[in-house]
Amino acid sequence: MKLTNMDEAVGMVNSGDRLFFHGAAMTPNELIDALCERYRELTDVEIVTIHTEGHAPYVQAPYHTSFKINSCFVGGNVRQGINTASGDYIPIFLSEIHLLFQRQILPLDVAFVQVSPPDRHGYCSLGVSVDVALPAIRTAKKIVAQINPHVPRTHGTGLVHVDDIAFAVEVDRPIHEHAPPKISDTEQKIGAHVATLIDDGATLQMGIGSIPDAVLANLGDHRRLGIHTEMFSDGVLPLLERGVITGEDKVVKRGKIVSCFAVGSRKLYDFVDDNPICDFRDAAYTNDTARIRRNPKVTAINSAIEIDLTGQVCADTIGSFQYSGVGGQMDFIRGASLSHEGKPIFAMSATTKKGASKITPFLKTGAGVTTTRAHVHYVATEFGVVDLFGKNLKQRAKALISIAHPDHQEALQRAAHERFQGFVG
Repeated sequence: MKLTNMDEAVGMVNSGDRLFFHGAAMTPNELIDALCERYRELTDVEIVTIHTEGHAPYVQAPYHTSFKINSCFVGGNVRQGINTASGDYIPIFLSEIHLLFQRQILPLDVAFVQVSPPDRHGYCSLGVSVDVALPAIRTAKKIVAQINPHVPRTHGTGLVHVDDIAFAVEVDRPIHEHAPPKISDTEQKIGAHVATLIDDGATLQMGIGSIPDAVLANLGDHRRLGIHTEMFSDGVLPLLERGVITGEDKVVKRGKIVSCFAVGSRKLYDFVDDNPICDFRDAAYTNDTARIRRNPKVTAINSAIEIDLTGQVCADTIGSFQYSGVGGQMDFIRGASLSHEGKPIFAMSATTKKGASKITPFLKTGAGVTTTRAHVHYVATEFGVVDLFGKNLKQRAKALISIAHPDHQEALQRAAHERFQGFVG
């Protein structure tokens, strides 16, 4: 490893290269910004990533003339760019992104990562984002790292040796933080409904946001819960402190929190730093359905943008507009349904912020089906929970209408009568 300055570090990128950017809280923004300043010298540079934090200049003018993003997930900082001529999205399960690198479908020339300082053995930690960064650094021709003392050193497999790093630069600033969100009355109701489905001894998968945190806030009286998830945030900390989360009933990594990334506050990062309870792995490990299902009572809590009356879930587009990505939803929905006494759950508010119903007669034109109706079991809104498993189309429509917002139920009833012969609401 050569410790150098930003200009030399990003100088190894050539026109026509394909780059990987480390994501989430570990986004190496200083390297990215320095690279973008070279936009006049570079052409046709492809950027492959999942979700990054920061302002993402490479999708903005004038930099987007030199850089094209080809992302496996879509966050708010690149959403507009991906829906233009200068960007695109790859529909893919989080559990399979590593295959793009390993099978040379998307061979990587350079990987930009952010890591901890090396330990006495020369190993740097990938911190709180191992996910697809680990297979990226294992397959990229060259690794460029920014070394940051604020990066937590996490246990698991997210390590890179200094001998494998071509160039490194030193930075000293806190990694990206997300303050715990405020939970609204609606979200609290949803959380309470979902909590009734969670059994003692369950293994949980949840995401970031108000609804997952609302669910966790309602689990204070539960016992022996475990965590095997693709990501976690601050909502788990109170339950760990109270002894609710112990992981003692888990089969895979008993007693440990298994995840491939984490995003949250400084308190969360301090908790995971050098904490052997936390086991950070790549997404091919955490999101492997065969591994997920080995745990008991896997309870997967996911969200949706809209659900039609047959149970089709759209969670990554608004019509034809690419809003987010497939991610790991299907990995865990299927893993939960195959787990002994497992429960795959979709939790969402009944309406959008503008008051439109999220339970709809049909998905919007151009919408992607993220999770098929054959995979959907439990659906929860602030108006209750229904289980669609084993129900026919008419029964599904009736159940979903019962948890729609009352203002929209009459219109949904009419749509169901028009669509399904013999429908009785």
